[in-house]
Amino acid sequence: MATENALYTILMEKIKQDALILPTLPEVALKVRKAADDPDINLGQMSDIIAQDPSLALGMIKVANSALMARSVTVETISQAVTRIGLSQIKSISTAMALKQVFVSENKIVTDYMQKSWEKTIDIASVAISLMSLYLKDNKHAPLTLDTITLASLVHNIGVLPILTEAEKQPDVFANPTFLQQAIIKLSGKIGGSVTRTWGLSDDLTLLAESWSDLTVLPKEVHYLDFIRAGAIYHNVFKNESTRDTLLNSYVKKGILPEADFMESDEFKELCADVKSMFT
Repeated sequence: MATENALYTILMEKIKQDALILPTLPEVALKVRKAADDPDINLGQMSDIIAQDPSLALGMIKVANSALMARSVTVETISQAVTRIGLSQIKSISTAMALKQVFVSENKIVTDYMQKSWEKTIDIASVAISLMSLYLKDNKHAPLTLDTITLASLVHNIGVLPILTEAEKQPDVFANPTFLQQAIIKLSGKIGGSVTRTWGLSDDLTLLAESWSDLTVLPKEVHYLDFIRAGAIYHNVFKNESTRDTLLNSYVKKGILPEADFMESDEFKELCADVKSMFT
């Protein structure tokens, strides 16, 4: 336990001293977010900003052509993508599309861990976004949006990154991944909240990063947390069968799922695969 305790102690001390190195939001995401807050920005100017980053531009085109947008005409240019997505959603969607850029390290072992973390994040996000898209078809006036769940589901586990960065300085941690996993379970929520605050994201997104795995936080009304947790259930993050059953039954009662085993249907799996293609 000495290695785990050493890493945990170091992380806790740095959190207390506000000295933990947090990932920075990609520059292009910062530019888009700043531009989106400008009341005088137009679609052409926003397209020019997004075009500065080829990876982001491709991501936006994929989003515009995804099942989420439910359009038959294929989008081929950034300008068309921005027009279809709309300025009101560009801020969240562009931030979400740029997030992959923060899951990098110069250390190969850490890079492998970050890549696995990103892949798991995409898996959960694909389920959450798919469920939200279906829910909104039947609940058009719900105070929930696809662009928010897209960003929320991609930042929900962002607290893992600073832990991996710190673990890079403790090579023994990687000799026994259990130590690292325990530190992640105990601290990633708290650290995730610090990251989202530093990035200037909304209080709602900070709550999601801090609370998605804390099952003492159970919203009575339909909430973004429900969709992210459904994704976590689908991908076996929550191991306790009783917990899984309780959550799934609550989502049926809330109208998020038509029945408890809906996510096992071919229809749903096909939608998830389409959504996942936006991020790959």
